[in-house]
Amino acid sequence: MKSIRNIGILAHVDAGKTSITENFLFLGGTIRQKGSVDNGSAVTDSLAIEKERGISVRSAANSFDLDGHRVNLIDTPGHTDFYGEVDRVMEVLDGAVLVLSAVEGLQSSVYVLWELLQHYKIPTLIFINKVDRAGSDYEQVLEDIENELDIKHFPLKLPDGEGSHTCTLKDAKKHNAIREKGLEFLAGLDEEFLEKYLDGKSIADEEIEELIIKYTGSADIFPVFCGSAKFEFGLKELLDGVIKFLPIASQNVNGEVSGRIFKIEHDASLGRIAHVRMLSGQLKNRDTVYNQRLKKDEKIAQIRRNLAHKQNDTGEINAGDIGILSGLSEAWPGDIIGNLKLPDDKRSFQIPVLLVKVKAARKEDYQKLADALRELNAEDPLLDFQWFKKEQEFQLKLMGNIQKEILAGILKLRFSLDAKFEAPTVIYKETPIQTATGYVENTMPKPCWAGMRFKVEPLPSGSGLQYESKVSVDKIARKYQNEVSNAIPKALAQGIKGWEVVDLKVTMIDGEDHEIHSRPGDFILATPMGLLRALKEAGTNLLEPVYDFVLVFPEEYLGSITSDLTKMRGTFDTPEFKGGMIKLSGRVPVATSLDYSIRLNSITSGRGQVRFRFGAYQSCTDEQGKTRTYKGVNPLDESLWILHHRGAYKADER
Repeated sequence: MKSIRNIGILAHVDAGKTSITENFLFLGGTIRQKGSVDNGSAVTDSLAIEKERGISVRSAANSFDLDGHRVNLIDTPGHTDFYGEVDRVMEVLDGAVLVLSAVEGLQSSVYVLWELLQHYKIPTLIFINKVDRAGSDYEQVLEDIENELDIKHFPLKLPDGEGSHTCTLKDAKKHNAIREKGLEFLAGLDEEFLEKYLDGKSIADEEIEELIIKYTGSADIFPVFCGSAKFEFGLKELLDGVIKFLPIASQNVNGEVSGRIFKIEHDASLGRIAHVRMLSGQLKNRDTVYNQRLKKDEKIAQIRRNLAHKQNDTGEINAGDIGILSGLSEAWPGDIIGNLKLPDDKRSFQIPVLLVKVKAARKEDYQKLADALRELNAEDPLLDFQWFKKEQEFQLKLMGNIQKEILAGILKLRFSLDAKFEAPTVIYKETPIQTATGYVENTMPKPCWAGMRFKVEPLPSGSGLQYESKVSVDKIARKYQNEVSNAIPKALAQGIKGWEVVDLKVTMIDGEDHEIHSRPGDFILATPMGLLRALKEAGTNLLEPVYDFVLVFPEEYLGSITSDLTKMRGTFDTPEFKGGMIKLSGRVPVATSLDYSIRLNSITSGRGQVRFRFGAYQSCTDEQGKTRTYKGVNPLDESLWILHHRGAYKADER
């Protein structure tokens, strides 16, 4: 049995990760000729829009074998608008390579990637690319990753002749200061090694290497390599490092079947196909497997493996490996297959903060566009596709404007559809102002009986939704209470100001069913009515999304920038001064900062940098935010709501 490593390649846009992937596939013998991002021939940029734009927007897994080892390599998107895809990939990795630029240094999205790697505690190698380019500063990058990211690095290769096309590599042992820093980090992790280090005892290279392997595996120390993806040096050493330092996947073939789906695609002949990481057990063609989200079995048609430009029918997939399953027609990214319970970390790093309306350019393409958007939503659930039939309107949630442009391109190139995307609007939310109750009674016409009283209470920011029932099963049967519990999140998708209601506790404090007249649908119908009554009584505050920001700019622009931030309703900490530059951290509403990178470039003549990450939702006034009318039939319009629920009145369907 071959050892397996499931490795992700991560980087800021244009740092060179796709070129590194091409070189790895070439070194592994999967491809005979290396492709190029620039001319659209890169293996992992398989989508038409990727070839056209020269950027990766989806993760791409490819396999190769090397000296008795199997490497499943996942190239990930570089632009932050597509980091939802990166987040899903993190859950299936054994290790990663983080690519940095020796010229540009720590670019904005590197901070987000590092946060993801730290959260999932993924063993990582760092590759400093472009050391052959003018302006390269390898040692400055080392200093920055230590000070800015708190990375305990251990450089293994250094550039020799940095900043020149004649640059080569040398062993890091030849640079005493860099070597000593790595040894200090290692000594801080291992007491026995610390004792030898402080005593000045001779330490064999083999012992040091064993410790690097040990603490790389626990994501406590991070080996550093360098080279040039463009001129193809340093990559063989990096690949050797992948095999030597990154962990081997567990291959518990005899365990209970368990796997995690991390990507969905649509194949012209096979339909929906699911990329899966097997965690234990074994699956074969035509096996039946349980989907925990769907709570049902689905039958696997074929099992395949990605090998560059083709997929091989392998007939089976074993624990530790990555493959492709066809036949799972309802699978979504993030689904867990098999009966084994896995830890489910609900923390989301990627929060869409923009909402965009989409319409077909031609009326006759209306249904075709709906089908295409459904398909894209199955591939990326963060899009949260909603269809309002009354308005003939579709809505998507986005991370940013680049994603909007890419989606328009995908619809054109893949589906031959022209779609009109309106300007995105910020996604607001709402939360109760005070505690209040709402009573609903649904008893006519018979057979029909559901009575409930709900209490809503505001909770601290970030609390989400909590639900509790204080009604005994003697008053409302358990089966009906289960329907209420399931209906509450959907009922709160729109509040009295038209936005999702969050940060509240809902308690059912009273109610009754009827032994003869009650049906499950009676409680499903009544739940939104009772909740909206309670929210109307409580009143709601608008919540707006805010970004955490870090600005770096020359000192002379401090006044202009702080003045601009104040106008944007931003808040900021005390500036940090260093070498004629200022570092300024704070928070700013998304609504006022959507084009801020352009404004900053204008203010500083291109000498300022900004990085944003989603911070939180915080209160704002109705004037600062935006209310909207309820989409579809409002449960507060009770007569119409009841008719709609019973099919007597057709409105929009979501």
